[in-house]
Amino acid sequence: MEQSSMEKYVPLHVCHVNKTSIIINRAHAFLHFIAILFLIHYRLSFFFQHPKNTTIPTLPWLLIFVSELLLSLAWLFTQSYRWRPVTRTVFPERLPADDKLPAIDVFICTADPNKEPSVEVMNTVISAMALAYPPEKLHVYVSDDAGSDVTLRCTKEAWNFARYWVPFCRKYDLVTACPDVYFSSSEVDSGDFEGSEFKAARTKMEEKYEVLKQRIRRIVQQHSTTGDALHNTRDHPSIIEVINEHPEEEDEVKMPLLVYVSREKRPSHHHNFKAGALNVLLRVSTMISNSPFILMLDCDMYCNDPTSTRYFGTVLMASEDQRYQVRTFI
Repeated sequence: MEQSSMEKYVPLHVCHVNKTSIIINRAHAFLHFIAILFLIHYRLSFFFQHPKNTTIPTLPWLLIFVSELLLSLAWLFTQSYRWRPVTRTVFPERLPADDKLPAIDVFICTADPNKEPSVEVMNTVISAMALAYPPEKLHVYVSDDAGSDVTLRCTKEAWNFARYWVPFCRKYDLVTACPDVYFSSSEVDSGDFEGSEFKAARTKMEEKYEVLKQRIRRIVQQHSTTGDALHNTRDHPSIIEVINEHPEEEDEVKMPLLVYVSREKRPSHHHNFKAGALNVLLRVSTMISNSPFILMLDCDMYCNDPTSTRYFGTVLMASEDQRYQVRTFI
């Protein structure tokens, strides 16, 4: 009975504390702190000297003293993670069934299609949808702070391509989930699959990706040559749209949820840049998916390993008490 209980409650992660690193870090911090005290004493003693005993101006000395205090304070804040360094080893293979994994919301923020190439942004969106995580537990939110029709149309095109790309990644166990990186790499990432079937599927998928890039570039070009280019990024209404133009059929692979969000912006209100966009994403995602954990990606990022979300899930599942759990960024 005890043996079965031990097998049931095997740890999902193990923390390692390196005692040698602790001794070295604390000894270094102690010596560094003593040196800072001597420096402060030296700087303060200057102000108690008689003016006739010094030829150094007071103002430059004071500025140097203040800058040294600020640097010392910054150094002090960095000692918190060096005081007791911990490394963590996770065991994704010990995770429970997919239906018991925690849900994850992926936030992707973009601000201006003219400064951030739409092809790169859509590659980030597609790679996020191709993460190796239960699709019903994965929700991708695209925040368009410019409220541009370009980003919305490109997101729909990315969804259409992802309907073929995500099954392709899962079938052949691709490690590189970003299509642009995958097709531009000289190394063939095919998992354990080889042969003519994979080569034919890869060629067909590459053709679809070229079509996607052409459509995105055409949308951007149309936007720049028409009156839509005069769209005011600081004055536009809010838009929330669930991108699911093609409902899934029974024989199709399930797809993660993809949501386009553009918050309302008016010249008379402060928008707080990305922080304001994240606040809106939090409110919108709370009403749609309300996942307990959030993965934040910039618009030019992608995961090198699509299974990384399972490592997140390992750490998240290690939390035993879910009753007081709040939404957490990872």
